[in-house]
Amino acid sequence: MAAPVPPGAPRPGSNAQQTTPPNFNPNYQPNPNSLADNTQNLNLNRPLSMPNSGPRPFPFGQQRPFPQSAGFPVASQPMARPGLLPAMLGRPAVPPTGPPQSALPANAPPGRPFGPPVSQASPFGSRPPPASLSSTGGSVPPSTALPSSDVPGVGVAPPPPTGARPGPFVSSSPFTSAPGGPLSNGPSAIGSGALPSAARFPPASVSQPPPTMMSARAPAQAPTMHSVLGSSAATSQPAPPMPSASPFSAVPQARPPPPGSLYGPQTWPVQPQQGAQPPVIPGSAQAQPPRMFGMPHQLPNQAMTTIPPAMGQPGAPLSGPSKIDPNQIPRPIPSSSPTVYETRQGNSANPPPPATSDYIVRDTGNCSPRYMRCTINQIPCTADLLTTSAMQLSLLVQPLALPHPSEEPTQVVDFGESGPVRCSRCKGYINPSMKFIDQGRKFICNLCGFTDDTPRDYHCNLGPDGRRRDADERPELCRGTVEFVATKEYMVRDPMPALYFFLIDVSMNAVQTGATAAACSAINQVISDLPEGPQTLVGIATFDSTIHFYNLKRALQQPLMLIVPDIQDVYTPLQTDVIVQLSECRQHLELLLESIPTMFQSSKTAESCFGAAVKAAFLAMKSTGGKLLVFQSVLPSAGIGALSSREAEGRTNISAGEKEAHKLLQPADKILKTMAIEIAEYQVCVDVFITSQTYVDIASISVIPRTTGGQVYYYYPFSAVSDSAKLYNDLRWNITRPQGFEAVMRVRCSQGIQVQDYSGNFCKRIPTDIDLPGIDCDKCILVTLKHDDKLQDGSECAFQCALLYTTVYGQRRIRVTNLSLPCTNMLSNLFRSADLDTQFACFLKQVSSSGQLILPEALKLLPLYNLALIKSTGLWNDGRIDDRSFWINSVSSLSTPLAVPLVYPRMFATHNLDSKEGDESVLPPTIPLSSEHVSDDGIYFLENGEDALIYFGSSVDSSILQQLFGFASVDEVPTQFVMQQYDNPLSKKFNDVVNVIRRQRCSYLRLRLCKKGDPSGMLFFSCMVEDKNAAGPSYVEFLVHIHRQIQMKMS
Repeated sequence: MAAPVPPGAPRPGSNAQQTTPPNFNPNYQPNPNSLADNTQNLNLNRPLSMPNSGPRPFPFGQQRPFPQSAGFPVASQPMARPGLLPAMLGRPAVPPTGPPQSALPANAPPGRPFGPPVSQASPFGSRPPPASLSSTGGSVPPSTALPSSDVPGVGVAPPPPTGARPGPFVSSSPFTSAPGGPLSNGPSAIGSGALPSAARFPPASVSQPPPTMMSARAPAQAPTMHSVLGSSAATSQPAPPMPSASPFSAVPQARPPPPGSLYGPQTWPVQPQQGAQPPVIPGSAQAQPPRMFGMPHQLPNQAMTTIPPAMGQPGAPLSGPSKIDPNQIPRPIPSSSPTVYETRQGNSANPPPPATSDYIVRDTGNCSPRYMRCTINQIPCTADLLTTSAMQLSLLVQPLALPHPSEEPTQVVDFGESGPVRCSRCKGYINPSMKFIDQGRKFICNLCGFTDDTPRDYHCNLGPDGRRRDADERPELCRGTVEFVATKEYMVRDPMPALYFFLIDVSMNAVQTGATAAACSAINQVISDLPEGPQTLVGIATFDSTIHFYNLKRALQQPLMLIVPDIQDVYTPLQTDVIVQLSECRQHLELLLESIPTMFQSSKTAESCFGAAVKAAFLAMKSTGGKLLVFQSVLPSAGIGALSSREAEGRTNISAGEKEAHKLLQPADKILKTMAIEIAEYQVCVDVFITSQTYVDIASISVIPRTTGGQVYYYYPFSAVSDSAKLYNDLRWNITRPQGFEAVMRVRCSQGIQVQDYSGNFCKRIPTDIDLPGIDCDKCILVTLKHDDKLQDGSECAFQCALLYTTVYGQRRIRVTNLSLPCTNMLSNLFRSADLDTQFACFLKQVSSSGQLILPEALKLLPLYNLALIKSTGLWNDGRIDDRSFWINSVSSLSTPLAVPLVYPRMFATHNLDSKEGDESVLPPTIPLSSEHVSDDGIYFLENGEDALIYFGSSVDSSILQQLFGFASVDEVPTQFVMQQYDNPLSKKFNDVVNVIRRQRCSYLRLRLCKKGDPSGMLFFSCMVEDKNAAGPSYVEFLVHIHRQIQMKMS
């Protein structure tokens, strides 16, 4: 399962012996305050007088305050998703040694830190802001977390008028702090006290018993069938008319920005009508609602969907509106507090909480649902039963997902030179579901059923319960997720070093729009976040119609430009000249980045050789592999893979219609795809940052990052004033988030189930494995399953994901994730155990809009999410082609918690924030996405994880406007918005709300102001997915329609 490596790929220093620390954490957190440090990278409200030079204090050298836990090495510390912006995760220059440590002391309160200790300077205390933002900065105290008051404004770009970006980040559940407490740019506390994040490598002197976690799992509720329709009298009189649609529903050109990253955690509690008998339809003799084939008879605590005669009851007409109470139809309801979830209890698996809810996992034999989730938590015994349910059987695997800070860390297990214990037939790894027999001398594989001899040095006697006596002392026998140290058997070459190569567009348009300066400023600021040490390598190049490499060797007085004019038959200078150790070239690199915008300031070259530049950079990285970060601003028009403006051609060809639009969503040709496969073969991961104001053909460009395990970042229309900060923070999170290189992943299943296909950002050369030149905590892989035999009712079906990867420290690891679920022959059990969030994430990845109206408790929101998907950017035929291409590309690696908010964002009222005095949560209640809930005298905040719209009604109180935004009339609403905090309670609360959302989203949130009667107002109302508009029916009409379709089919 070793990563394929091309022959003859030498490495610099490959013969040097690398010191391997005894414990390694891929989710690196170098100091106990890194949670707070991480989230300060938003650079919110920087001071106007902040110096423009001087390195930021490096967040290393902090002693780890946590005790030792059971003697297990730590693989991943309880790293929370960083807040307001992506995290700054420092790394020590040399991994220290010492005994393994736990992540939590026994008495640690379950909170999150609000800032660095007094003794440590904030990493942003001296961070130079981007030059383009120097006029809008604010203040960050150097030794405290960001305060919640006295915060000047920050420049924020308005979102694009016709589309925006879905968020690339996975967000953890929101934990809100007290409104009056200090502001943290990291995840807020979930309880009193602070929980510092653990250091990456613990000191050797701390040792205490392992922490214990109290189970707080709520008792399972009886499944209910949810009623979404109110009863209506069976009379011949016409029913009241349907609710009016949005006044802007007929304006197709005012499409909303695509809903993006995960909004806060959601649990879907029982609606008021649940748990009671359905109402009897007047005029009927105790008529019973129809049942799906195979569903059990209605139980006293099950509320089946009640269908009025007007909606297709047998004997009633199918036409005419029906009276439905909009307040009773299912909608998402956020949770207020986290729950503790045990993955297994007794000898059975517990169904996981919703992916968008707030939970803390105790790994008791199955993996955390953050790492792997199944669409159905009971596996159908036969393919026919699965077909009858009309649900899909799939896994969503996110092997490096960020854990909750209160969760125990993943343990590292080192079997020495012998390597981990595996089944000799299917090569499955040892796990808690493997059964030992014959006094421990043999074990039965839970995946293939083969009986193997236990290695002599691994033998242990069995206890009275049939388990090994040391099972609870071995992580691989009691934990669903473990990480094994890989032996030489898993390597065909020495692990690769951490190489970062930056490729910057310096064409005339990029320079004039400020995109080049913004990219150079962002790179200059993240240099200190790169891993320290001799293995960290860097390189840089620029391109327009030619390619310019730079020799950064310390021996030179200044960087030397090396020009490659041939962009058809590309070559590269010597690797030793253009790729050097970071420690040797830091000064030259900083000097060069400051000079590049000036060097090309007078350039008149409009062409861009994107494909040739990527090929040249790849040739320089070919012998090592690494990360290639490309900053592109215009349509690639020269050299290898040159593209034409297909969007204009497609728009003029009206007769082609929808068929032509679908062609525009596919790559223009196979040139870039062929190049991407070669790049992936040599373990190079490409990320592309598109800072554009015009069409750039994302459908073609995105082929490269999608094939190499990378990501596309999209800033349209790019504004140097307000987008530079977001560009910097996105780049910083990309570099500092937990990640690995040259990875290979395989999913194994029990007999009777097999993997049908994989979907995501990767390269696949053989059917069983996928190659991931880069893998990080945000990447999610869809694994589609199918039956190849009948399963036994009552047995368990096991799934095991094995990820072989190289850490940023050059260590080879195998992360093994195990999930074992019960099998069933009952159709009702499938619906009862369906995972709504995972099901919808699979629909989204397949860009599917199908759905049957089956409304048990687990699936009651499926119609709403399907309707929102139908109206989403990716399926809107009249939307911009680049917006649709970016949406479709982003969905391919989207994690489960981000799927729902991508199409159904959340909305708050902000004009009455000061009335929420007694509410513990900083965030106000969410509002349904319907124009009926938007009043003319209100101000509303709508966010999708990447962008936010602030809507002003026409009759807003002028005093509220003055307190929040500094202007007295709606007529004064500006087009460009600089967020500021004013000296009043309402402004403070509004800033607190925005900062909490930024922490949850790990994204900067571009803000745009919208007002009624303006195109921006139509953009806001086009986000009201529950209203009827040009993209589809209203939510109520959609429920009526699918009810009728099902009734017709059943009759």
